[in-house]
Amino acid sequence: MYTWNHNRRTKAVFLFLYSFLSFCFLRLLYIQFFKSSFLAELANKQYNSFVELEPWRGRIFDRNLKLQAVNIAAYSLYASPNIISNKEKEMIVDRLSPILGLEHSYLKSRIYRNKAFVWLARKLNDSQAGQIKNLNLKGLGFIKESRRSYPNEYLMSHVLGFAGLDNKGLEGLEMVFDNYLKGEDGWAVLLRDARQKKLDLYQEMSLPRDGYDIVLTIDEVIQYIAERELDKAFDKYRAKSATIIVMNPHTGEILALANRPTYDLNIRGNLDKNVVRNQAICDMFEPGSVFKIVTASAALEENKVKESDTFFCENGEYRVANHTLHDHTPHGVLTFKQVIEQSSNIGTVKVAQLLGPDLVYKYEKLFGFGSKLGVDMPGEISGMVKDPRFWSKTSIGAVPIGHEVGVTALQLASAISVIANGGQLMRPYVVKEIIDKQGEKIKEFNPKLINKVISTDTAARVKRILQGAVEEGTGKLAKINGVSCAGKTGTAQKIEPNGTYSHSKYVASFIGFAPVDDPQVAIVVVLDEPRPYYFGGVVSAPVFKNVAAEVLKYLKLHQAYSNVNSDSQ
Repeated sequence: MYTWNHNRRTKAVFLFLYSFLSFCFLRLLYIQFFKSSFLAELANKQYNSFVELEPWRGRIFDRNLKLQAVNIAAYSLYASPNIISNKEKEMIVDRLSPILGLEHSYLKSRIYRNKAFVWLARKLNDSQAGQIKNLNLKGLGFIKESRRSYPNEYLMSHVLGFAGLDNKGLEGLEMVFDNYLKGEDGWAVLLRDARQKKLDLYQEMSLPRDGYDIVLTIDEVIQYIAERELDKAFDKYRAKSATIIVMNPHTGEILALANRPTYDLNIRGNLDKNVVRNQAICDMFEPGSVFKIVTASAALEENKVKESDTFFCENGEYRVANHTLHDHTPHGVLTFKQVIEQSSNIGTVKVAQLLGPDLVYKYEKLFGFGSKLGVDMPGEISGMVKDPRFWSKTSIGAVPIGHEVGVTALQLASAISVIANGGQLMRPYVVKEIIDKQGEKIKEFNPKLINKVISTDTAARVKRILQGAVEEGTGKLAKINGVSCAGKTGTAQKIEPNGTYSHSKYVASFIGFAPVDDPQVAIVVVLDEPRPYYFGGVVSAPVFKNVAAEVLKYLKLHQAYSNVNSDSQ
């Protein structure tokens, strides 16, 4: 009996062990063939950490390789909510809120998430990161990233634009050339210990490719001079907005471009879109008398007039269809040269009547009005010129003197450059070249001719007329001692919401170049709604004078310095 019971127990134990071992064997087979990849991946997640390696965004330089945009190291703050108690979370929120300048409610919504990783704040400044590190709070950590920085703050803000937190270009050149600037992400697999602490050991790695650098046509010194003088006029005349462009008339290179109001590229906050917008290329306006350079050029090119031809300017009143045209100062008989110098509306319209609508329209288009010029900045508009088929009976008395047309400041800069350079319309541009970190050229941008507008002879004749406009006409406040200047004033009434021309709101402008015989710079100055004075010759011409005088001195010194350096080498 005892032996029989003993055998039964032995068999039972053996059967149990056999069943258990069979189960284990089958389980191992199942794990090996069906769950191995899942468990391997789980192990990898526990002991390996995949991180993206951010490339350094390319730098932006002025034409003399002075930095305008650069990336600097910055720390981003994260939390691991799963290992922080609720009591500790409350303390973290209370202490971080004043340092980060964030609402308690926002921080709570982040740190109370049931996650192993959440961002609390990206790309902190050194002061914020230092204060948080000193708190030594559990469950917080930093990841080193890079942050876009603009050393000159406000300078050329509407040209550069800016990049966001993720280093993606959002405005200006930062956006247009983002593909060159951003580089390519890399990645790395880091090892972690059992407590999930990162070890400085890389299992695998693919290094990022840093972005390419951009070299501008803009000169930091010329930009500073232009912005300083524009600021003075903007504040003095309490203008609604203002724009200045300085251009090399022979190449189309933009040496300076600025708008007011402006903003600090490093402190953007909730910016008004009207402040960010590049008015120089995105806004159109009726130019007024500066547009008379088109009518004058067309009349000379088509041999409709000579400088000495006379026109009776009706003593200040002239009827065109059902509209009476006025001059700001009544004139009797003026030569064609004097008509432009004294900016007579009536004399200019009489010249335009000799040309006819089709020729006026032809030269509007040849000068680049009504079309995009192809500048390498975002948001350029074409402006507006009307085909003669859609002209009214009074249009011949409006279009030739800069009304019933819409232009941009950039188009005016290119148009006055046509006169300065001998009759060629050049494509304006702000990026000179793209280079790598070793300074090797990746891409180069060269001057590009859009079209031949007028003959060299006609351009020279218009030059002399515009020189007279500065020396004897409405642009006397643009005169520079010892330097010959040419230019044209403009004062245009703005259109009220009801469609009538305002008697209190004006656009004051001046376009010009210097020196006359060898133009180095073409400059456009536009002030919107200046007060109490609003004439272009009073408000805008002095800005041209101050900028041109200093820029020409600077260019002369810069050229002399460059020559000395090249000789020493």
